[in-house]
Amino acid sequence: MEWMILPLKRYFDFKGRSRRKEYWMYTLFVIIVSIVLSILDAMLGLGGSATGDTDASATAVGASGAVSGGLLANLFALATFIPGLAVMVRRLHDLDRTGWWVLALMGPLFLGIILVIVGAAGAMSGGSSAGFGGAALGGMILLGIGGILGIVLLVWACTEGTRGPNRFGEDPKGVSTNAEEVFG
Repeated sequence: MEWMILPLKRYFDFKGRSRRKEYWMYTLFVIIVSIVLSILDAMLGLGGSATGDTDASATAVGASGAVSGGLLANLFALATFIPGLAVMVRRLHDLDRTGWWVLALMGPLFLGIILVIVGAAGAMSGGSSAGFGGAALGGMILLGIGGILGIVLLVWACTEGTRGPNRFGEDPKGVSTNAEEVFG
């Protein structure tokens, strides 16, 4: 359980290194709690498609809640966003890679989402379909680039870290590569 909440204790700590175990246990913790909170959101009518309302406004809120998880799940996502970024940066540091790779992923994803929303909103409001269609297409291309970078980060998150110290700090496993320290 300690590994699951360790990134919460290191909330704004973007320095140093994190093991795979810390990263993946935290990820598991976030997924489990998000699922539980999404179920609670649906049961309490705070979002999600299980609200049971059929009028148009409630259905729109329910549909967005189903995608986002509802009020409780969204608050949890906000609370765990920074520690999630921090543990991913430290995980990259364990591989002797810069944490700026996380920004390389987030940039195209956020910009892509904004462009898709602008394109869809413009097309629905009766604007020039060519202009808004171009915005939506550009957004989808950026989302594709973000998806490819996400796969790269996933592979890196699964990769064993650098043995021994690197430019970001000591090995979080505490395993020495010096034979005299091990056998001396």
